[in-house]
Amino acid sequence: MAVTLKDVAERACVSRSAVSRTFTDGASVSKRMRRKVEKAAAELGYSPNALASSLTTGRTKLIGLVSDNFHNPIFLEIFALFTRGLQDQGLRPLLVNLSDETDPGSSVKMLKQYSVDGVIVASSTLPPAFSRAFRDAGIPVVNSFGRHSSSPQVHVVGIDNVECGRMAARELIARGYKRIGFLGGPEPATSTQDRCQGFLEELAKHPAIDVSHSFADAYSFDAGRREMLRLLQNESMQAYFCGDDVLSIGALSALQDSGLHVPDDVGLIGLNDMQMAGWENINLTTIRQPIHQIISSSIELIVAMLNEPDRYPEARLFPCTVVERGTLRLRIN
Repeated sequence: MAVTLKDVAERACVSRSAVSRTFTDGASVSKRMRRKVEKAAAELGYSPNALASSLTTGRTKLIGLVSDNFHNPIFLEIFALFTRGLQDQGLRPLLVNLSDETDPGSSVKMLKQYSVDGVIVASSTLPPAFSRAFRDAGIPVVNSFGRHSSSPQVHVVGIDNVECGRMAARELIARGYKRIGFLGGPEPATSTQDRCQGFLEELAKHPAIDVSHSFADAYSFDAGRREMLRLLQNESMQAYFCGDDVLSIGALSALQDSGLHVPDDVGLIGLNDMQMAGWENINLTTIRQPIHQIISSSIELIVAMLNEPDRYPEARLFPCTVVERGTLRLRIN
């Protein structure tokens, strides 16, 4: 049978409440008492019941980790960093898949059923209404990789996607491309909209350059491949900003299967710098999103909100950099 709190109390010759306080964060207990209880617990192989503890403290230590883009391999990296980071803070991540979810209300209801202490919305495609719905329900929330705002309604941690679009355009211009396309993710996604906006704004300063833009139906390899195959039937662009590494890799596959060489025939630049982008057979030039810093900052904010739920919303913005690899031709001096 499982060792109980009562067993530990009897072995340590203390009260049950003393054992409970010993394993309750922030509870008052003397060093001598703690040593006695911990020694007895170790001898018996006792581990405190997290669910029972939550009934005493009113906190489950569960943090809902919400996303909707499980087709994109970069989220394996993101989830690994988030789960480790939350666990290091003594919190328990609850991974929630909101793919194809359109009703914020049902998402809030589901998370409330689990009595989560907070929610991290790790998505650049879910509309801001999802994060606001958690806030309105009184659940501390942070939107990681969300749309930047100078006056956010919830905590937002991420990058300036409009500026990333400008960066990609400037890189392609600097390399002498005269026919340039944007191949973005799903058109309703705010990240797609912002990257496209910055890209087109920057290229509007160069009227001699031919510009096109199109959208894949998802941030996925298959969607990027399908859209590039479709584009190759109708246009002949010299280079593309694919708006995301996984789209770029799908586009690269389509170009290679069509007998075209990258970067000799067509250039590609992505965004994120996912681990796969650096593989030798891909070698993708891309814009690096500082994922580690975004995740660390998001965890820092959600931890702070557990103690200060009414903390004023802030936007934390991290700069991006270009990572030079092999899918664009050299810059023109």
